[in-house]
Amino acid sequence: MTPSTTSAGPDSAPRRSGRPAGGTAGRLPWVLVLPAVLGMAFLVLPLAGLLVRAPWSTLARRLAEPQVLEALRLSLVTATLATLLCLLLGVPLAWLLARVAFPGRRLARALITVPLVLPPVVGGVALLLVLGRRGLIGQWLDATFGITLPFTTAGVVIAEAFVAMPFLVISVEGALRAADLRLEEAAATLGASRWVIFRRVTLPLIAPGVLAGTVLCWARALGEFGATITFAGNFPGRTQTMPLAVYLALETEPEAAIVLSLVLLVVSVVILASLRDKWTAGP
Repeated sequence: MTPSTTSAGPDSAPRRSGRPAGGTAGRLPWVLVLPAVLGMAFLVLPLAGLLVRAPWSTLARRLAEPQVLEALRLSLVTATLATLLCLLLGVPLAWLLARVAFPGRRLARALITVPLVLPPVVGGVALLLVLGRRGLIGQWLDATFGITLPFTTAGVVIAEAFVAMPFLVISVEGALRAADLRLEEAAATLGASRWVIFRRVTLPLIAPGVLAGTVLCWARALGEFGATITFAGNFPGRTQTMPLAVYLALETEPEAAIVLSLVLLVVSVVILASLRDKWTAGP
């Protein structure tokens, strides 16, 4: 008697996974691995060079120098003020882009994100043409209120906010688009006003996106160079932030430039590590 054919059970079904089957799992595609390793080396080796060439024996003394502390203080203050300005203007702007359908919304979104790809020096020139003493708005501010923004600490804040705000807007807009609208609709049916819904429902829903965008915005403002030096200049104690101090020290005292670069590197690594879960859920 020939054995009867039994139906295949669930355990006998071929397993499907994202990994290659059998013997191909252990084979490395060297045509991809080699360029990947070279790419990693290209990005990591310059950072490792900072660590290797850092004057570790005099690091504490150099960090305590008055010009270093002043540049660090000014950077922290201006980056924080720029981030607050971005929050004040960027969150409503992101809400407008995500929730209101108006003519030209795609064009508006494109224009808002231009500073992401615009050379920062060009951004500084654009700010001068608008907010300079002879600019479109700057001449009116100077003649009416006596306010001059270029080459001042306020100018640093404006320049940093200009290049950093798109990071916040993109992050918050993405969070708004991913939020569950049914919760807002339920609050509206209960009689809540638009402001109450935004404050009590929408903001808690998008809080992680706002936090991530805020941190990225602050980090971008802290590292801003091109627009700052073009619009605000490089005056110690008034407009010389950490990136500008690095540029100046590189010409006269390279070891001091390395120390300042290490501070910015540490800040960047800490920020990226804190935001890792926002970008990947992998191990």
